[in-house]
Amino acid sequence: MKTPQIEQIKTMRNEIVRFMMKYKFALDEIETKIEILKEEFHSLHDYSPIEHTKSRLKSPESIMKKLMRKKCGFSLEAIEQEIHDIAGLRITCSFISDIYQVSEMLQKQNDLKVLKVKDYIKNPKPNGYQSLHLLVEVPVFLSDRVEHVCVEVQIRTIAMDFWASLEHKIFYKYNQEVPENLLRELKMAADSANALDHQMERLHREIKQIKDAQQEQELQELRRITISDREFHVPAALLDMFSVDSEPRE
Repeated sequence: MKTPQIEQIKTMRNEIVRFMMKYKFALDEIETKIEILKEEFHSLHDYSPIEHTKSRLKSPESIMKKLMRKKCGFSLEAIEQEIHDIAGLRITCSFISDIYQVSEMLQKQNDLKVLKVKDYIKNPKPNGYQSLHLLVEVPVFLSDRVEHVCVEVQIRTIAMDFWASLEHKIFYKYNQEVPENLLRELKMAADSANALDHQMERLHREIKQIKDAQQEQELQELRRITISDREFHVPAALLDMFSVDSEPRE
């Protein structure tokens, strides 16, 4: 192979590496955001809505196959315009309400631009698939410029993730030609997972109500004092006054 050809291949290879690295950096950026939120909740709250995360970067082979299916031009510009899931992050939560809480927290990040939201929880796919998809644009600060890179974020419950993983394995095994009876059973399994999610959501809500009621009862008991066998109710304003007086003075 002649030297000019080798240099040309090297140049093309470097362009591909640079292209893929910016998606990797975008994933790093958003994973850091999620880890900060997760650590904050673990440190300051009794409960964290984020169970765990998993990131994925599409391989060049997968990108090319998707370009061929879409019948797009073979260029880096075409890839950027047509393929928006090169960088993917999956966030797993315990409850459905957690999904929307995490989504809201991400959408409030000033440096993230939300391009699209697909709610497959309120509107499941025909096969039963459920998840909340966010397409966000992440700024990546390189040495000579700022790149705005798309990352697909999927937020789902443990049950949704379990079903989606098994469904993917079954389709992969059958090369996407799944028998009709298995499709029906997969849909039934998705409905069962959905029913379980709603049952656990209800239990979670009821346990929280019990806990809140217990805390309120404890507060009421603390506001009662007994003197000479007589019980008195201490007004909240009086407690506040003592709390102000008890503050350290300079």
